[in-house]
Amino acid sequence: MQSDQYLGWLALALTPGLGARAAGKLLREMGSPEAVFKASVTALEAHRLPKAVAQAIHTRQSLSVAAKELAQVQAAGCRLLTWDEPQYPQRLREIYDPPPLLYVRGNIELLNRHSISIVGSRRPTPYGNQMAQRLAKDLANCGLVISSGLARGIDSSAHRGALSSDTGASVGVLGCGIDVVYPKENKKIFEEMTQRGAIITEFPMGTFPAPQNFPIRNRIIAGMGIGVVVVEGAQYSGSLITARLAMEFGREVYGVPGNATQPSSYGPNQLIKQGAKLVTSWEDVIEELPTPIRAELLPVESANSEERAALVQQSLAPPERTLYDLLTEDESRHIDDLVELSGLTSSEVLAALFDLELKGVVRQLPGKQFLKVLL
Repeated sequence: MQSDQYLGWLALALTPGLGARAAGKLLREMGSPEAVFKASVTALEAHRLPKAVAQAIHTRQSLSVAAKELAQVQAAGCRLLTWDEPQYPQRLREIYDPPPLLYVRGNIELLNRHSISIVGSRRPTPYGNQMAQRLAKDLANCGLVISSGLARGIDSSAHRGALSSDTGASVGVLGCGIDVVYPKENKKIFEEMTQRGAIITEFPMGTFPAPQNFPIRNRIIAGMGIGVVVVEGAQYSGSLITARLAMEFGREVYGVPGNATQPSSYGPNQLIKQGAKLVTSWEDVIEELPTPIRAELLPVESANSEERAALVQQSLAPPERTLYDLLTEDESRHIDDLVELSGLTSSEVLAALFDLELKGVVRQLPGKQFLKVLL
């Protein structure tokens, strides 16, 4: 890591009163940290900066602080990543206010692999923990990187699930400095993540995990992935903030349904009512992804899919096989189309579809639409 390359970026990040959003706006409008620090106070104020902040930038007060910060980063075995570097997460760069600078520990290559974020309550039920861990492991087995916030509860279960997979990897997004282990009981997960995953944050070294930091970091969790799975969350939980941000960013939003009498089920149940994809297994997540991404994620499964499809075909009765062949994994068909195309009677089609659903190879969508299940 070349020291001079990051000093200006660090100095901007450490300028009191500036913040990531305003820093990003300045960088987009002026081109580089060097251009920002060379600007006059008048020019900086023209970008709607408070006078005190403009003067702090103009006098370059934060450059000496940045040099000390850089020494700490290097001593901690971390690295910095700016948004104009190719290793910067490409999906995160697409959001409204991506952090101009990230602190990274672990495998930096994971930041540009396809990922799904799993979030939820810090006080989950046993069911919630079990679902988060199982989904994370299964999705990691499919080749997805699991992103979450390394907090108590669902976040920790998601990271554990991903790391329990032989080939799984996970990315943790912190609401504190990268050298701060929070919560303390997650120290073992932190250590494992630096070996088999990655940890990132936009907050400077030593930053305390203040409550206001977590809603800020949620936009990174929402922006990193193809989609966000909410397992449990109360009415005003951070996981709902993350889901709303994901919707704004054009990401898929998934909800794991829960007991309607449990307050922790309010979040995902409400999201499902509003149109989020209902998730009970990894297949529900994967089948919503674009076909090219699915093909890229599942090379092992794809290699075995023909064998599994052949076994399924052998187990089907003739009417079931006819309908199964008419269905695809990418596009649903209405029952009327199946009756017309199959040459079967309505009662035969209904009976065969019912049996196919019981066998788990076909699923019904709203409006009498049917879809082949991804094998």
